[in-house]
Amino acid sequence: MKHEDIWRALDTLAAEHGLSASGLARQAGLDPTTFNPSKRRMPDGRARWPGTESIAKVLGATGASLDAFSALVSGARAVSSAAAVRQMQRRIPVIGFAQAGGEGFFDDGGFPVGGGWDEVNLPEIADANAYALEISGESMEPVFRDGDLVIVSPAAPIRRGDRVVVRTAAGEVMAKQLARQSARRIDLRSLNPAFPDYSFTLDQVTWMHRIVWASQ
Repeated sequence: MKHEDIWRALDTLAAEHGLSASGLARQAGLDPTTFNPSKRRMPDGRARWPGTESIAKVLGATGASLDAFSALVSGARAVSSAAAVRQMQRRIPVIGFAQAGGEGFFDDGGFPVGGGWDEVNLPEIADANAYALEISGESMEPVFRDGDLVIVSPAAPIRRGDRVVVRTAAGEVMAKQLARQSARRIDLRSLNPAFPDYSFTLDQVTWMHRIVWASQ
């Protein structure tokens, strides 16, 4: 097993999920720079191996088995991440985050509808109902900054710690981190500590979708 085989396997797994290396790290709950090319070598040029804990978190986040990852290490389905991103692109509906709270952009299930959406070429996401939102303002810094694009997947499973987009029954749309979900309540943590956290009963929330990719 070679150093480059492990990194190629991670790149391939990211590409197969429509993610960049940093997007894969982010989805796994790691620092977004964990898998960057600059982190694959030490300052003296020696190879740096990804940690077993990081790989375990990636497998958990993507649902890939250890056997499937081992197959990637051995070369199965091996493609470069750059080639995969070029191949795995589609036009995804996009609107500004400020618009998302308006009427006519989502149906009752939170799927994008209507003719007010623009389109943008972004990495392929398996969810056919995925959509993109353009971040505006500073309320989501430092995680998301003004002008960033995030892809949101209505079909993606959500678990504690995920970054989500939530629409309330009052029509407010917000991006937060899911802190806790019980049978009765949803607790949301603000991405920017200068802004308040929120807690809602389930009947106060129309829908909640997971953020699966960001353009940072």
